[in-house]
Amino acid sequence: MSLRPGHGSPLLSGRQPLSWVLAWRYLRGRRSRVLTATAGAALLAVTLGVTALVVAMALMSGYTGDLQRKLIGLQGEVLVTPALRGLDTGAATEVLSKIDGVVRASRVAYAEGSVSSAAAPDGEDVVIRGIETGSLPGLKARAQLSVEHELFAGDKFPGVVLGKQLQERLGAATGEVLRLVVLSGSERDVRFRYRSVKVAGTFTTGFAEFDARWLLVERGRLEELRGELGLDAIELEMAEAADAQAVADEAQERLGETWFVQRWRSLNRELFAALELQETLLFLVLGLIVVVSTFNVAATLVILVRDRIGDIGVLSALGMEPRQLWWSFTGYGLALGAAGTAIGIAIGAGASWLITRFELIRFDPDVAAIYFIESVPFDVELGDILLIAGFSLSVTFLACAFPARRAARLGPAEALRKQ
Repeated sequence: MSLRPGHGSPLLSGRQPLSWVLAWRYLRGRRSRVLTATAGAALLAVTLGVTALVVAMALMSGYTGDLQRKLIGLQGEVLVTPALRGLDTGAATEVLSKIDGVVRASRVAYAEGSVSSAAAPDGEDVVIRGIETGSLPGLKARAQLSVEHELFAGDKFPGVVLGKQLQERLGAATGEVLRLVVLSGSERDVRFRYRSVKVAGTFTTGFAEFDARWLLVERGRLEELRGELGLDAIELEMAEAADAQAVADEAQERLGETWFVQRWRSLNRELFAALELQETLLFLVLGLIVVVSTFNVAATLVILVRDRIGDIGVLSALGMEPRQLWWSFTGYGLALGAAGTAIGIAIGAGASWLITRFELIRFDPDVAAIYFIESVPFDVELGDILLIAGFSLSVTFLACAFPARRAARLGPAEALRKQ
């Protein structure tokens, strides 16, 4: 009777491949203190490396995703601007509102100026955004808008909505009268126009640039104050399942070359390109921790081969193939790596949830102005988890290959002699 596995050999245990049975028994069996300590160190090292990767990727994913949401909190996903003065934005808005996937097409106007209050007589420089009253419900959902419609539509004093940080710096309460200065006129005749306005409410996007410098007013009133200066635009709000790029392409086709159509992401291309580069570099740098941790797994295999060298000799003499021996020790190392990876993912995901849930990382207003957000969310994405798990197991597999190959190449006589 042949003693080779797979041909009726008693070496087989049930229906499981012999290589994996041996790997499992080595994991569960009695081990020397040195092997136990080395295996524990390897497990801990892989766990720490994977935990660091999970938290870092959750940080970048959460930061980027939150930044994206806040950038479109007051703006639409697609921005349409006229290339020439005098183009009819009203007619263009009607055309754009009929595109599939567009929930709302809104006309907006922009101007520059300053606003002052009794508590801040020197004033604050602001970006003045003129909006349509009908867009207020949509802004309430996206930008935590708190506004009293009666004040916003007031006749004596036009209503304005302040960013939350701007409102705090001005020390202005709802209903208080402020002094608004608007840059007005034309390119050849620039002047300032003054108007008393009343605080109708506040908005909060979490995006420091908006919350600290933007002021909302009814579009028609702003156009009267600014004259020919400033910018006119049409913003398109998308349905959740809509493809912004497809909508932008169709908008460009319908309006022609006399209009500029841009997605919100293209307007911030440099910012998101820098974030993608940072995420890649962060993964590579922290990935080195996982790579170094696999050296401990390799050291564990070297010790395991030395402890089990007698078993290797007996199994080789009974007909076990070198390939099966190689998979036995490689499986042992992969099991250590998989355990460390799973524990690291669980710890990293739990830590990310706690940091986000209780907003453990928050910035002061001055720092928030640099990083654009007040608190950092940690978003654990399935794609990142799969990438981290695949990377960790791949480098563990490569680290196990050489020690396992050494065990597989030992002949019966040589193994028994070295015992």
